Amino acid sequence: HGGIGEDGTLQSLLEAEGVPYTGPGVMASKTCMDKVATSLALNHLADLGVLTINKDVRRKEDLLKTPIVDIWHELTSKLQCKTLCVKPARDGCSTGVARLCCAEDLTVYVKALEECLLRIPPNSFSRAHGMIEMPNPPPEILIFEPFVETDEILFSSQSTNKNADRLMWKGNSRWVEITVGVIGKCGSMHSLMPSVTVKESGDILSLEEKFQGGTGINLTPPPASIMSTEALDKCKQRIELIANALQLEGFSRIDAFVNVDNGEVLIIEVNTVPGMTPSTVLIHQALSEQPPMYPHQFFRKVLDLGSERFL
Repeated sequence: HGGIGEDGTLQSLLEAEGVPYTGPGVMASKTCMDKVATSLALNHLADLGVLTINKDVRRKEDLLKTPIVDIWHELTSKLQCKTLCVKPARDGCSTGVARLCCAEDLTVYVKALEECLLRIPPNSFSRAHGMIEMPNPPPEILIFEPFVETDEILFSSQSTNKNADRLMWKGNSRWVEITVGVIGKCGSMHSLMPSVTVKESGDILSLEEKFQGGTGINLTPPPASIMSTEALDKCKQRIELIANALQLEGFSRIDAFVNVDNGEVLIIEVNTVPGMTPSTVLIHQALSEQPPMYPHQFFRKVLDLGSERFL
């Protein structure tokens, strides 16, 4: 997950030796590892309800030698937003992603890059947040995007009334963050059931919330109180459009925001080699299929898809 395992390097070595492998091929891997290239490859789908987030790409060295106040003004003016999301341009993992609310936050982030910090401690920025793991070595190219506001979906474990709705969601913003697995052959990818992640703290999901057992809560499928079946079906159709446009095959995971009213999808990133821990959300999603696809069937299918391509 990430690095040479996800950017086409290992895939090309395996192909050269005639060794079958799971997941997308060399070109799709290269494209999806680069968030800017991913956006460009999907631009033509805007009329079909697949949207991309405006981006501004900056080199680390330029950030270090330009006055931060000037950079902040340029970015917020160009992207027409008040708060920014910063992330490494070429990393399939969730490291280095942070919300920046002011020029001082950008100063802290750039200093972390300069000092090659492995993590930014909790609450280093103006807005409360958890630990932010940083890429090692620091990324040479960074992407700045408008920060997409979503209302947190909170789960109350304190409720004493068993019949009470334990989910709390304001719904002022009609966008929620989803993650969804896709599986199949190139050109005919199938979308599994999307999951919404219940955030436990801060705006950016921590690595623990994404990957480690027992700390993140994923709801599969999204509750009907949040998203209608009709919007969910449209969302899945658009996820399949994305997967086929990017020439994904085998299996991958797509992170996006979805509009709960019309199923429009705003793409965040595509993981061509998803992190596969025992708590991976793809297992829950496969079990939500009709009929359910049990873990051994899911992995057998992935292996079969991988070997069939190289026959």
